[in-house]
Amino acid sequence: MKATLRTVRLALAEPLRISRSTMAARDAVWLAVEHEGLTGHGEAVTSVYYGLDTAELERQLYEAGLDLGRFGDPESALRERPAGDRPPAVTAAVEAALLDLCGKRSGVPVHRLLGARSTPSARTARTIGIVPAERAAAQARSLADSGFTVIKVKAGTPDPEDDLDRIRAIVAAAPRARLLLDPNGAWTTTQALQLLPRYAELGVEAVEQPLAPGDPEALARLAEHSPLPLIADEDAVSYEDVRRLVGRVQGVNVKLAKCGGPHAALQIAELIEGSGTELMLGCLTASTLGLAPAVHLADRARWADLDGHLLLADDPWSGIGGADGVVRASDLPGLGVRERRVGREDAA
Repeated sequence: MKATLRTVRLALAEPLRISRSTMAARDAVWLAVEHEGLTGHGEAVTSVYYGLDTAELERQLYEAGLDLGRFGDPESALRERPAGDRPPAVTAAVEAALLDLCGKRSGVPVHRLLGARSTPSARTARTIGIVPAERAAAQARSLADSGFTVIKVKAGTPDPEDDLDRIRAIVAAAPRARLLLDPNGAWTTTQALQLLPRYAELGVEAVEQPLAPGDPEALARLAEHSPLPLIADEDAVSYEDVRRLVGRVQGVNVKLAKCGGPHAALQIAELIEGSGTELMLGCLTASTLGLAPAVHLADRARWADLDGHLLLADDPWSGIGGADGVVRASDLPGLGVRERRVGREDAA
């Protein structure tokens, strides 16, 4: 098998502000794995939070591509799924490329390889960042008119009343939308106990990672007293993280880039099944290529937050939709995505 890398810049349609940062663009590194005339594709994106810059991603994926050369075919590589000490985002990109290639070789879509009986689709949340209330209302109205029924709102400003005003404006503009709230760990326990009842009164459905990550016990204790379901995100990175929280929080946000890929996500889904902790499938801001593996798992989740490609000014791949509020896996062999434009290429 031969692997190649390409690095491209993904610009957002508008900067996304959350409680800890503002992002206008990020780099994506694409891994292509070729074998017997067919090619599988995967994507990893840079992340300041996870300590992955462009150079590190390129280095890690280059080494992973070289490692694939010791396998005679993608099926054996996929069975072993060698991770080593590589970051989960790199492992996820390698697995995505192998799944894409194996699906193309066998003529079946990735969701069949992952055990789905039907073609997955899901109503995805669409994110509204920390913006003035009037801007949030206009965005919510436009999203509702486009077909979105779930809106995720970023929170965590220094003045909590600003966040509450934003939610009130969104509720008025899109009264039928289901609302998720994400402070990205910006609240203290005292603030959370004060604010959660107020958001419950406004009709918010669930709150994601209200407390700063690093103290999952505090999050679990808060969940016992919360009037709203709490979804762990930054405190639920790995299988072991989730194992400590299963049955103690109402949801976990599983992102393939942080857990290590589709098979790791399926292990987490099996772990929490029947526990009272439900699955959210989340994402980083990425292209359709980066989102597609999670969309092939979308039937497993109560909440789908798979809108990263919709935040881009120009998505270089197509194949999962989402502009109408619904992401859909393709029935084409592999991931079922197609590239729209090219980037820089280096052989691994």
